[in-house]
Amino acid sequence: MTTTDISTLATALRAVLGDAQVISDRQELRTYECDGLAQYRVVPALVALPRTPAECAATVRACVDAGVPFVARGSGTGLSGGALPHAEGVLVVTSQLRAIRAVRPEDERAVVEPGVINLHVSRAAAPFGYYYAPDPSSQQVCSIGGNVAENSGGAHCLKYGFTTNHVTGLEVVTPDGDLVRLGGPAPDAPGYDLLGAFVGSEGTLGITTEVTVRLSRSPESVRTLLAGFAGTDQAGAATSAIIAAGVLPAAIEMMDALAIEAAEAAVRCGYPAGAGAVLIVELDGPAAEVDAHFTDVERLCREHGAGEIRVAADDAERALIWKGRKSAFAAVGRISPDYIVQDGVIPRTALPEVLRRIAEISAQRGVRVANVFHAGDGNLHPLVLFDDAVPGQAEQAEEVSGAILDICIAHGGSITGEHGVGMDKVGHMPRMYSADDLDTMQLLRCAFDPRGLANPGKVFPTPRLCGEVPGRRRGAHPLQEAGLAEVF
Repeated sequence: MTTTDISTLATALRAVLGDAQVISDRQELRTYECDGLAQYRVVPALVALPRTPAECAATVRACVDAGVPFVARGSGTGLSGGALPHAEGVLVVTSQLRAIRAVRPEDERAVVEPGVINLHVSRAAAPFGYYYAPDPSSQQVCSIGGNVAENSGGAHCLKYGFTTNHVTGLEVVTPDGDLVRLGGPAPDAPGYDLLGAFVGSEGTLGITTEVTVRLSRSPESVRTLLAGFAGTDQAGAATSAIIAAGVLPAAIEMMDALAIEAAEAAVRCGYPAGAGAVLIVELDGPAAEVDAHFTDVERLCREHGAGEIRVAADDAERALIWKGRKSAFAAVGRISPDYIVQDGVIPRTALPEVLRRIAEISAQRGVRVANVFHAGDGNLHPLVLFDDAVPGQAEQAEEVSGAILDICIAHGGSITGEHGVGMDKVGHMPRMYSADDLDTMQLLRCAFDPRGLANPGKVFPTPRLCGEVPGRRRGAHPLQEAGLAEVF
């Protein structure tokens, strides 16, 4: 796309949004060059800041008319490069759509715009005795629209599930620029589950402009304990024993010694000294049930080698226990100049074997790995540490990161649990899926976006050229010539 084309599109967008809502200055555009995965950086051609769903739809229509790709972005906290801009496209930032339109405790629903911060939903629902269950570690800054795009989870996903389990309706801008509704306040609308397809589609099927979420009743009782173990084997065994005993905690989180070291350096959380691993176990629900299960959890932790157990006496102590875990990703910056946050899933029973294998690879390659993860459902978040200033270390870290995902796949797991594929994992998709699998998935994408303009280059390693049957193609496709797709 030429400078003249971009200038023409900028003029069209300013006519719709206003001058202040369209950014074209190169230095200002650099603010948006990456999301939370800073290894990938692209400066967008333009940034649009719509304030209403109608403005968002008009922005997409202008892009479609100009044949220009567009990428949606919320708070920019994603960790897979899902909101990485397109160099010749428009970045549509939804952070100004931040109204909480309704909180309806009688329906156990809230209606919010995509720029609303995750934690603010719970704050708005709290006076009515409700809260919003999905709680990513970045919940103080991440937006609901981004949570929908990535199907985010959080520490309490063991009991309460992911974003998809708490969204009943969406208003979205389709890749044609139309405003449509999927689902609604009632659960399980008839017909094909387009709502389920959209949640977790990482901006490839359109842009969210309104979300109807399910609210959960605030539990009668919440109890939290911190248990220190000699190593991850013992902590993993305790986790399996708790689940096997029929106890379903709201959360079971694990951190290894290196992650504990980072958390202590950053927030002085006071975890057990000398522990090779800690478990954070939180139970919630009716008081009688919580008390009974809590006794079981304490016993099982001790039977599996817990050297020290601390029980939070009040909300302040509970917050301190969680502070180390919630700050773990950022805390690693205290012990390493650079790091890769990985996200893979394995069966819970494979935890000891997989963690040992990660430790072996770490030792063999000379690359440190700090492990922080949702132990209850086997969602790993290994932090691969390196120094980008040292030649070769970044490449080594990437190799270790990829090897960890291969281990997850080999044990029947997945390359992502809640961070998404984005740009970071596109090369790993063929390791998990066959060519036929990937082509079938892209048929759905093409049904929504036949032009291939919505967040191109993400999720799939080789974008399917919509409108053509599978098989060997002859000649250059228009999208290939435009640089929006590549044929191998």
